[in-house]
Amino acid sequence: MVPLYRDQGVVLRTIKLGETDRIVTIFTQGHGKVRAVAKGVRKPGSRFGSRLEPTSHVALQCYEGRELDVVTQVETVDLLRPLREGYSILTHAMSMLEAVDQVTPERERNPALYRLLTGALRTLAVTPSPVVTPAFFWKLLSLEGFHPMLDACARCEGVGPFAAFDLSEGGVLCDDCAPYAGGRAVDDDALAFLARIVGGDVRGALADPPAVDVIGVVERLGVSALEYQLERRLRSAALL
Repeated sequence: MVPLYRDQGVVLRTIKLGETDRIVTIFTQGHGKVRAVAKGVRKPGSRFGSRLEPTSHVALQCYEGRELDVVTQVETVDLLRPLREGYSILTHAMSMLEAVDQVTPERERNPALYRLLTGALRTLAVTPSPVVTPAFFWKLLSLEGFHPMLDACARCEGVGPFAAFDLSEGGVLCDDCAPYAGGRAVDDDALAFLARIVGGDVRGALADPPAVDVIGVVERLGVSALEYQLERRLRSAALL
């Protein structure tokens, strides 16, 4: 008998298959990342084609296959429609989906990452703050084992002041070490914001965000850190 299972998940991406089908990649709560065929979803009047769009949070029933599962039922848990109603908010949501897709192997459960992703998407849909995406990137890095060193120089362990962040060293560099390393220049405001979100004060940062340019610095640094760890580019991040 072909195993049948039910789960909840977030649609990460879709690919056309044939004339009427689609392959969907879904990050699920209980089965990790799965790829499944949704048959006939591109036909006019499909029962659940519109529910299987990137960012959608769905409950689904699937038959487990050797390489691809087969979706047989889909119900919407949270359509998260606001994420698809504006270009800027959509690009931020898609960058989070791509990051999850890149870091997760297939069929490996990761409940903490599932909670992080669903929480970040809901927050972005309700409160479209520029703080959400950089906070998500750095929380994801933390879950993957990358904890930036922010309270001492990553090379000499000096206590500052700090002038740069070096991805290969894994943290900040002091004024003395920065000229001799390949770090990226960062100012005190950016480091303070990074320390807030890494330290768990995301709610506070949402309520009292720093300047937009400061958020942008930390966001781009988060993208660079993810790409460094993955050893590949995040294509959607170029649109941020």
